[in-house]
Amino acid sequence: MSDKIDKKEILKLKNVYHTYKQDSQKVKVLNNVSLEVLSGEMVALIGPSGTGKSTLLNIAGLLETPTSGTVEVLSQDCVNISENMKTSIRGKEVGFIFQSHRLFQEFSAIENVMLPQLIMGVTKKNAEDKSKDLLCALGLEKRLLFRPAKLSGGEAQRVAIARSLANSPNIILADEPTGNLDPISAKNVYNILYKLIKALGIGCLIATHNIELANIMDRCITLENGSLKY
Repeated sequence: MSDKIDKKEILKLKNVYHTYKQDSQKVKVLNNVSLEVLSGEMVALIGPSGTGKSTLLNIAGLLETPTSGTVEVLSQDCVNISENMKTSIRGKEVGFIFQSHRLFQEFSAIENVMLPQLIMGVTKKNAEDKSKDLLCALGLEKRLLFRPAKLSGGEAQRVAIARSLANSPNIILADEPTGNLDPISAKNVYNILYKLIKALGIGCLIATHNIELANIMDRCITLENGSLKY
């Protein structure tokens, strides 16, 4: 269990419910979900496939709006705000890592990391400098100009990690980030991410099926039938 002393609350979900319609029937995906993620904390989210983990991450990342309940990022209400404000908060405060790296195939590694910074108005020079620093910190100094097709799976996922950190977010949301990797590459990627989260003091919520890795995170929570089990 993480020590909460000197840690700030980065992400908070309280009494979150989410339903959707299927063939005129309402399907409940999330049922009264409450959780928090603190700075410098890695929280594992485990549970069977189809139990709502991806939906929970989408709501936490302001990609979906809950049917009811509250979502706060750095104590700011993120439900009762405009879509433009949600987009702004996502761009500044939230980094995403997916099971598939989702890198642009026509861009090099460094260009993929530069892109989210350029979208946020960072100058090309500053974006390039920061992207180079991030990729070098991830051991990819010899892969800066490589396109995704020339990278191994583990290397591509490290580029995705660098991209998620490009705009200095306060929270990283990762959906099965090592799911497509072999066990050794998965552990290497996890170890790199763990060190970065601790060094930068940001929060991280990771949905994973890898119980071995989940058990060595700061906390592990289980989502079953849309409800959290601690």
